[in-house]
Amino acid sequence: MDNGDLSGVVFLDIRKAFDSINHDILLRKMKEQFGVSNIEFKWFESYISNREQVCFVNGTMSTPRNLVCGVPQGSILGPLLFLLYINDLPNNLKNTIPCLYADDTQIFSSANDYQHLVFNLNSDLNNISQWLKQNKLQHHSSKTKV
Repeated sequence: MDNGDLSGVVFLDIRKAFDSINHDILLRKMKEQFGVSNIEFKWFESYISNREQVCFVNGTMSTPRNLVCGVPQGSILGPLLFLLYINDLPNNLKNTIPCLYADDTQIFSSANDYQHLVFNLNSDLNNISQWLKQNKLQHHSSKTKV
C-alpha cells in the first residue's frame, strides 16, 4: 500500500461454524495433518462421537438424535477443534493473504490496478467455496463483506 497499490479485504463468516464440523473429517485431519494417534486419537474420537441431542417443546421431549456434526459449544476444546478443522484452508489460497480467527476469516490482497485486485479476491473466493464444500461447511453470505 505504501507504493500506491490498491488494497482489498473480504470478511467471511462461516455459517453455524461450530455446529457444522463433520466428525469424520475432523478426526481424519487430526490423524493425517497433526499426527494425533493411539490413545489421544481415541480420546478425541470419544469426546466428539456418540453425542445425542433432544429438544423440549411445551414440556415434551423429542426422541434423542445422534450428532454427526459439531463440537461442544462453551467447551475449552470447541474453538481449538474448529481451528484444527480449518487449518488447511490457507493452503488453497494463491492470490490473497488469510487471517483466521475462530469462524471469522479475512482474506487480503493488493494490486497495482483494480482488475488485478478483483481477480485476486474472486479467484481465492472461488477456492474458498470449493474448500467449504469439500469440508461440508457454508459461508454466511449476509455476514460476508468486501
